[in-house]
Amino acid sequence: MDSTSLINFKDLPRSTEGGFSGLFIDYLNDFRKVQQYFEIDFHSLQNFSSHVERVRAQCKHRSAVVEVLKEQNQRFGASQNTFENIDQLVNDNTVAVVTGQQVGILGGPLYTVYKIITAIKLAKQLNASYPQYKFIPVFWLEGEDHDFEEVNKVGLLNPDHQPIKVEYLVNGKRPDKNVGPVGEIILDGYIQAFFENVQKTLTNSEYKKTLLQFLQESYAQNVTLNQAFASSLNKFFESEGLVFISSNDKRLKHILSPIFQKELQEYPKISQLIIQQSAELEEQYHAQIKTKALNLFLFHKGGRYFIEPRENDFSLKGTRQYFQKEELLRIAAETPELLSPNVALRPICQDTLLPTLAYVAGPSEVAYFAQLKSVYAYFNLTMPIIYPRASATIVEEKLERILEKYQLDLIEFFGHQEKINRKVIDLISEVKIDEMFQETQRRIHDQLNELKFGLNYIDSTLLGPLESTKDKIESYLNVLKEKVVAAQQRKHEIALRQVQKVSNSIFPNKDFQERELSIIYFMNKYGLEFVKWLQHEVHIDQFQHQVIRV
Repeated sequence: MDSTSLINFKDLPRSTEGGFSGLFIDYLNDFRKVQQYFEIDFHSLQNFSSHVERVRAQCKHRSAVVEVLKEQNQRFGASQNTFENIDQLVNDNTVAVVTGQQVGILGGPLYTVYKIITAIKLAKQLNASYPQYKFIPVFWLEGEDHDFEEVNKVGLLNPDHQPIKVEYLVNGKRPDKNVGPVGEIILDGYIQAFFENVQKTLTNSEYKKTLLQFLQESYAQNVTLNQAFASSLNKFFESEGLVFISSNDKRLKHILSPIFQKELQEYPKISQLIIQQSAELEEQYHAQIKTKALNLFLFHKGGRYFIEPRENDFSLKGTRQYFQKEELLRIAAETPELLSPNVALRPICQDTLLPTLAYVAGPSEVAYFAQLKSVYAYFNLTMPIIYPRASATIVEEKLERILEKYQLDLIEFFGHQEKINRKVIDLISEVKIDEMFQETQRRIHDQLNELKFGLNYIDSTLLGPLESTKDKIESYLNVLKEKVVAAQQRKHEIALRQVQKVSNSIFPNKDFQERELSIIYFMNKYGLEFVKWLQHEVHIDQFQHQVIRV
């Protein structure tokens, strides 16, 4: 078989929560249907050249941002290539290919790696096509969010091939309050217990000890989650020149101060723009962003709290803290580092700080950018080209042998497990349950129909009891069929366990592998060079779901 193959997204399960929505599929396959919601079509490299000039003109803070990037990336253990790319950002012929994600422990789910691979390869492709410009890959560390549950787990398969979530808990317990920006959480001594659980969960391999040492160098006690995340990914993508940026920096927030002031002065203008766009979108698709009246959070007493407008003042959601508008405006002007944007304002902040030519987005991000074109215009910014990240499922050789043995197609595993089980049993069983019961039901139906004519001739009131009897017989047959199926499954338990292993790898927890499993599961089995191998295998210009065989 070929080492890779492709599946059209329209043949995969649809979803609006992180999945492959109708809007996303049209974005890929029929851009004309959604072009009014975006700045430019991502499909053609020719579109990138004209877009560069617009992006160059709007970037006004290069020198200040570069100074911060140098300092941050020094802490993140960046390579010399990264610092060369940062130096290039001072020049107005340099633009960025940006992606970003929450700072999930041990790198988060696989799609984080696919995002980075897409950004790196797209930047290289553009550098080769347009040598008069410089394109650098940038990763936006989404560490200001306060949802600890979104970042504290790593998804693995244990030696029995069961999907497991291994959690890191601050002080060994689940937080009972708002933890503030998760990227600033300092790893404590319980990180050792976390790695002990990871070690127990991973299957034994020749690479296991080295991998764990490799990860613990980054995820060490007294290191922030931001720093650990960026440091480990720098090792994964060593020498690729990837630049990391954390917006939770006093100097960067002062650059963003006018955005915060504008939002506070003119709210709910942005929300109205999003609502207007959403109403148009929802005639055919869905609205990814559920907008709020105000799009800012405030860091307060260690937490990050949503600012809620009230009739005469503002409150911090979940607290008894209240502010007058003048107080918030003073914070925005004098101490903007206390403010944090929500999902609607974050792209605006990103593209104020960076000359973002293209943003590498996941399916749900593509959907929410569809709501933001008018918001970009409101801030006199050009929306970047929204480039879909690579999407993939990795299939191991031993699992593919199981597929071949039971004549199964990979795409079947993105559906219902019960259907697969029935197909396997039908293949290997001498008795075909469906055929046997269908034949029985047909015969009963024919016999009862013959009885119907006689009963109607004798006494038509007997037809009612006949129908009732027929329903009871069908009900009893269905119960019996379920018992027969269960008995047959017990008989073929080994085969079904093999098939379940495939399902746990391809569609763990009934979700896509790229959303559930970590890259370290595969690094443990195939070595520390697996990321480099994967980078070579991933295609960024097919715009279909890729199946990668290893």
